[in-house]
Amino acid sequence: MNQDPRAIGAQIRMKLPHLTPLERKVVESITSKTDFTEHTSLKEIALENNVSEAMVVKLTKKLNFSGFRDFRSSLIYYNYSEVANLHAEIEPGDSSEQLLEKVFRTSIQAIEETLSIVDISEFNRAADILFKARHIDLYAVGGSAAVARDLSHKLLKIGIKTTVYDDAHIMLMSAAVLSDDDAVVAISHSGATRAVNDPIKLAARNGAKVIAITNYAESPIARNAHVVLNSTSQGSHLLGENAASRIAQLNILDALFVAIAQKDLKTAEKNLMKTQQAVQDLREY
Repeated sequence: MNQDPRAIGAQIRMKLPHLTPLERKVVESITSKTDFTEHTSLKEIALENNVSEAMVVKLTKKLNFSGFRDFRSSLIYYNYSEVANLHAEIEPGDSSEQLLEKVFRTSIQAIEETLSIVDISEFNRAADILFKARHIDLYAVGGSAAVARDLSHKLLKIGIKTTVYDDAHIMLMSAAVLSDDDAVVAISHSGATRAVNDPIKLAARNGAKVIAITNYAESPIARNAHVVLNSTSQGSHLLGENAASRIAQLNILDALFVAIAQKDLKTAEKNLMKTQQAVQDLREY
């Protein structure tokens, strides 16, 4: 099998929001099945989930597999990969050592799997758009706003000024006065946050280039963006998906920052020295 095993879990996970409750229940039943092997039959899966065999086949195709056999072999391939076993659910009786291990391993899994699905051509387009932009708006709410502020801080170090907006009204006001010389980076785990989606639609109508950072490739934000960079993560009941996906998104944006700096390394290094010197006196040692 030529497919990177790290990408298989992400491929399945990205489709979950677009499934019906029953379809999602079937997928989660299969992926949590500890005795899932090449001998697991279509009939067995259908009986266990009280659905028809035709429904299972249709479901595997919705997950972008050619059919049940392709899904089965791909899932087995993923399950035997090192990355698939990094995540473990947090239990009430876990010790501090176990909690640390589980949280860190879930973050490592998110980084590994996100790396496997990043579209290099989209990544290069994003770097080019941001490097050439007259002005960059960053749109995000909630936990994603912290990711946006981190990118803004990094870009400022090399002399690229951006504006972070985490208020829906202000986002819309800013989007209304953007033009085709400007760019927007929209960050949303679900990709379905209306507070972010409405402003990027307005920004795009005004000619601005929109880059979306999201966990779901078919989400509204992804559909309304010019460039999409996907993250992926496997959440737990307590942490959710958001915590690990933020780690993955920070890594995407760190790489994007470096790619932008590389386009004019001399200027980036010059501005980096200036900004470092500006705050040097604030340090106590």
